[in-house]
Amino acid sequence: MNGFTRRQALITAVAAVAVPALIIPKFARAAEFNLKFGTNLPANHPLNIRATEAAERILKDTGGQVQINVFPNNQLGNDADMLSQLRAGAMDFFTVSGVNVLSQLVAVSSMYGLGFAFSNDDAVHRALDGDLGKYLRGQFTKVGLIAMDNIWSSGFRQITNSVRPITTPNDLKNMKIRVPVSPLWTSLFQHLGAAPASINFAEVYSSLQTKVVDGQENPLSIISIAKLYEVQKYCSMTNHMWDGYWCMSSMKAWNRLPEKVRPIVAQHLNRSALDVRGDVAKLNTSLRSDLQAKGMVFNTPDPAPFRAMLSKSGFYAEWRKKYGEEAWAMLEKYTAKLG
Repeated sequence: MNGFTRRQALITAVAAVAVPALIIPKFARAAEFNLKFGTNLPANHPLNIRATEAAERILKDTGGQVQINVFPNNQLGNDADMLSQLRAGAMDFFTVSGVNVLSQLVAVSSMYGLGFAFSNDDAVHRALDGDLGKYLRGQFTKVGLIAMDNIWSSGFRQITNSVRPITTPNDLKNMKIRVPVSPLWTSLFQHLGAAPASINFAEVYSSLQTKVVDGQENPLSIISIAKLYEVQKYCSMTNHMWDGYWCMSSMKAWNRLPEKVRPIVAQHLNRSALDVRGDVAKLNTSLRSDLQAKGMVFNTPDPAPFRAMLSKSGFYAEWRKKYGEEAWAMLEKYTAKLG
């Protein structure tokens, strides 16, 4: 996700904090516990800004005992690398999407990203701060991982392309859409009639520029960060999938911390997760105007025809079978009936 410097002024206006590439809070004496916190986002993204604020509060409230060093922008490796390091105890905290690499370890972790399941951010937050989130966190402990209570928002994803606005599912028919390397993303766009292509993010810009694919999908922040407006004309506010980052530790790393400091660490990480939600909401509002000024044409389609097509095509039935009845019932406590 290079090229973020052009967004620095805007994001700094949201969080009003400057962040170096490796963020290490200062304290008068050496900390007893020096912990690594890895992310895949640029240093000036609100998630890293708020993680750094949490680290500073934790250092202060533990009397300098616990120092968390934030490593942004894949400095510790790609998502798969960092998840392996987390499980092995080589890294202490990792903000990871449940829809992508984590779902390869815990299949149901991707279910909050199910296509057109949630209508808005508040609905997702109610689910993930409530029983659905509690259920998912219970699945993580089965593989030796622990997630903080509050998820860090990335927001809803939108479709861009260089061909036409997406107003109905028919506009996606046979359109070549880049998606992350993930079964859920591929399945979603196949069922919508598109031709999804799994391409690593580093190759997205060139793939769009050379017309290997017609379009892609991402939150507005990434569309702006990666300067995709230079090679994409249309942005359809489909809100087809919500994504966010669990702040995770391994059970081994978490249990190494003294029992009295764990609530302090959790409290401040959860507080920063809530702060990020507000940052992302403000940023998305600002970015729409900014991207329009750069020439992108926006439209907001009705989600009902897309949801109906997914139901008719068997998408929801397919994923209900994969997730299982218990998980599906938990999801539908917070969504409309799916399928």
